[in-house]
Amino acid sequence: MTNGNFKKPSTRGEKKKAILTAAEKIFAEYGFKGATTQMIADLAGIPKANLHYYFPTKEALYSQVVQTIFDIWLEAADSFDQKEDPASALESYIDKKMEISRDHPNGSKVWANEVTHGAPIIQDYLETTLKEWTTSREAVIQSWIDEGRMDKIDPKHLLYMIWATTQHYADFVHQVETLNDGQPFDDGQWRAATRDVKKIILTGVGLKFGGDDGNR
Repeated sequence: MTNGNFKKPSTRGEKKKAILTAAEKIFAEYGFKGATTQMIADLAGIPKANLHYYFPTKEALYSQVVQTIFDIWLEAADSFDQKEDPASALESYIDKKMEISRDHPNGSKVWANEVTHGAPIIQDYLETTLKEWTTSREAVIQSWIDEGRMDKIDPKHLLYMIWATTQHYADFVHQVETLNDGQPFDDGQWRAATRDVKKIILTGVGLKFGGDDGNR
């Protein structure tokens, strides 16, 4: 296996970043069982021994990949705390989730593959951090409902819909590109997709859609 377009890393920071980027790609393509640290080291352009200096085991590296995408998703949800208006908060959240699907498709695929196989490695994340985060965001959405600011729905189902829709563009990117005449979305198509996802979800829960094209 060659390292393709990966630039050979030099500094410690570059090496660790190269390892994580390569690991995302390999784990997304081969899954945890099919991936090897040798494959990841080859793609990152470093000796296998160097990889194990930073990550002693494949499990440790896999956990870091999962933690990284999860942390990015959590950061995207800051809009729930920063914006009082439900429409603005949800629009901002969807903007960021779509941007993550564009910029971090492999991390999203790793998470999806793990969960569809029963989450043997990350079950603790699901039972603790994810559950706690979801419960807190459900409470925010429920407060908007109780105040009559949006339709009465189960907050959990709204979150599920946002996750499923936005992450589809990463987890099923091959299908999306196939239906786009074999081409990845250009900037305009990403803006249009983001706009449509926001409009469908916001109007579906009784919120006014402002027509913003999104962040990109």
